[in-house]
Amino acid sequence: MTKQNETVLITGVAQGIGRGLAIAYAEKGYRVIGCDVNADKGRKTMEGMDGIFLHCDVSDPKQVETLFQKINEPFSILINNAGVSEFKSMFELDVDEWDRVLNTNLRSCFLFSKLAAERWKKDETSGRIVNMASTRAFMSEPDSEAYAASKGGIFALTHAMAASLSPYNIRVNSISPGWIHAGDPDELRNKDHDQHLSNRVGTVDDISKACFYLTDEENAFVNGENVTVDGGMTRKMIYEH
Repeated sequence: MTKQNETVLITGVAQGIGRGLAIAYAEKGYRVIGCDVNADKGRKTMEGMDGIFLHCDVSDPKQVETLFQKINEPFSILINNAGVSEFKSMFELDVDEWDRVLNTNLRSCFLFSKLAAERWKKDETSGRIVNMASTRAFMSEPDSEAYAASKGGIFALTHAMAASLSPYNIRVNSISPGWIHAGDPDELRNKDHDQHLSNRVGTVDDISKACFYLTDEENAFVNGENVTVDGGMTRKMIYEH
């Protein structure tokens, strides 16, 4: 099992999966470095934890470089979780909206991974990277072009970086969540749960467990892989009878 005196850097900790991951790693005894563009919510997530919060727009290369300059302590795990979505007709989606989604979701994974890997390469650290992709990299609903492209890019970037960073003992994997509900369970309907092969909608805890597996030092033979956590939805045939 991974040493619990390790430090993990998590992007997008203000809400949703990122918030849940920060809490889960802290509860396991990890020190957490969290960052988010929403400073108020990000700091609230980190309250009472062993760790620090850093404000950062992950789509901005200069802000990402500044963030790494502020991190003076060693860390061995990076979870690229930050992301935004824009579900809008492609006929109405403008290039600025496209760039916002691609830069926040995809470019940030490259920027954070590059800077983390440079540090680990220099220090000879066995680093582990987990990128948050999505089942929308493999299947789609209408009006999801920007989000699907960003998540498909994360899937491809993951195995490309795994190949490039393997000589430095740095592992790179991704997780593709399906429907993950981070709010009040009472908001969900029976049919929301029943359409899954697992008979329920996913929780942030489901993603945390996958992250713990992929960031465990002992699981070094898992590299360049994508783990789909979706209750079986991408394996389900859907026909009208």
